[in-house]
Amino acid sequence: MDIEELRTFVEVADAGGVTAASRRLGVSKSIVSRRLARIEEDLGIQLLARTTRGAALTEAGATFRDHAARICAEIEIARETILPAGELRGRLRIAAPLTFGPTHFAPVFATLAQRHPKLHVQANYTDRFVDLIAEGFDCAIRVGHLSDSTLLARRVGWTTAKYVASPDYIERHGAPETPEEFVTHEVVMQGTETWMAMDGDKAIPMKPQGRFKADNAVALVAAALAGIGLAGVPEELIGEHLASGALVPVMPRYPCPDLGIYVIRPPGQHPARKIRVLTEMLLECYGHYRPTATAER
Repeated sequence: MDIEELRTFVEVADAGGVTAASRRLGVSKSIVSRRLARIEEDLGIQLLARTTRGAALTEAGATFRDHAARICAEIEIARETILPAGELRGRLRIAAPLTFGPTHFAPVFATLAQRHPKLHVQANYTDRFVDLIAEGFDCAIRVGHLSDSTLLARRVGWTTAKYVASPDYIERHGAPETPEEFVTHEVVMQGTETWMAMDGDKAIPMKPQGRFKADNAVALVAAALAGIGLAGVPEELIGEHLASGALVPVMPRYPCPDLGIYVIRPPGQHPARKIRVLTEMLLECYGHYRPTATAER
């Protein structure tokens, strides 16, 4: 058996099936199945129990998966150690936000691929919260305030946000001036998230309510323009609307805190060099901004 067969087995085990693993590996299902068959033939034991829902590890498969994952990780480290300085190989799967990814982060990914012709860069753009380990991503870029998790995070920059409303909404409902007033208003939002307002260096949590929800900030801007409710969105998305007066800031004495830009990766002793290089490139692009007031100091 070779390293590609081991890597394929680990992907199938982690993805829960051949179809999902083939998407993650970028190869056909028939190739994945042949690699699995060769491993089981070499070992003389069944590693995966095929089901209508996918594939489940046998007891032997669960034990072998841990050893195979360690071998793949060690091979990756060894490969990076002996490569010529600066050269990157293999695959880098990145989860990036749909709201910012194509405009802000895609140029960085393209430059990374340009500088390293032997590196396969695969970027997935979604505002959905991606499970890096279960879905087989090497890292993710996230914008906002991070919740507690076992994932490792490196902040590479900041962006700014504002609380806004349309003039029509303000005419009908008024404009909140304090966090206490803010939570009594209709808000367009992503889910049931907690929002923050800054009172000097102090962060005040707010639990807004709203009937319009979307998993993409661009959609929230559209709803705010329609006068459905207040919105808290990055300034990059509303600059022209603020300039035209289609949206106006609200609650200026209690601004939205600055939002961190993070590279997130699964736990491990050392990040792969390809993740370190991506992190350094993002720092070059976004690390120059220093917030004047933020909830994350």
